[in-house]
Amino acid sequence: MHTKRLAAPRALKISRKEAKFVVTPRPGPHKKDRCIPLQILVKDYLGYARTSKEAKKIIKSGKILIDKKVRKDLKFPVGLFDIVEIPETGDTKIVLLDRKGRLILKDIDKEAAKYKFCRIMNKTVVKGGHIQLNLHDGRNYLVRVKDPTNPKEDVYKTKDTVVLNLETGEIVNHFRYKEGSYVYIIGGSNVSKVARIENIRIVRSPLPNLVTLRENGRTFETIEDYVFVIGEDKIMLPALAESTVLASEIEQKEGGEEEGDE
Repeated sequence: MHTKRLAAPRALKISRKEAKFVVTPRPGPHKKDRCIPLQILVKDYLGYARTSKEAKKIIKSGKILIDKKVRKDLKFPVGLFDIVEIPETGDTKIVLLDRKGRLILKDIDKEAAKYKFCRIMNKTVVKGGHIQLNLHDGRNYLVRVKDPTNPKEDVYKTKDTVVLNLETGEIVNHFRYKEGSYVYIIGGSNVSKVARIENIRIVRSPLPNLVTLRENGRTFETIEDYVFVIGEDKIMLPALAESTVLASEIEQKEGGEEEGDE
């Protein structure tokens, strides 16, 4: 039921020696080592409670919304790109990563909170020839196909990103995993950086494919499991748009310096 704080996942940004135990997340939409139990989010992240008893009272009163839904389970797992809303205080936040790979909360506006970015982890054909998309947060989205022999509606591929309207549950945008797309790094030594794909190298082995990325004038390489597409021609995630503007300004400056040298 509980985990020792010293042994808690590194993704949790909590004090390790404040107490002996920490609540264990319930099985759900996110992996155990990549999520924040709702009680920890209210107490340690938001600072709304000093004790677990106070956090429990806040959660059970239905004051915390995750992806537009009231959650009253203390152990409910909150993970990457989830939208956290507290109507009484007006706080609206999104779950992101810091430079050490720990889950953090970042403020976003109410308009941006209507939409959620979800990565396509897998896709299957179900009864009737329809396409089911399996998303990174445990959701399954059904793409209805008129003609199974010619599924024109099937424009989605694994590792692409879809943007869901949390109020209607419908897909409102789609970003392809391809060269030139902007991505958010979710693992490895470059975690939390925003970069652009320069090249995707297919590895003919059980090892994952490699992706060459460019960020702030430098290139680096990572595996494709660590990239999360957040836009094609530009960053579409408002919480990360500031990083993109900074990166583009640096690249333009470097490009101008190179031309001047010539």
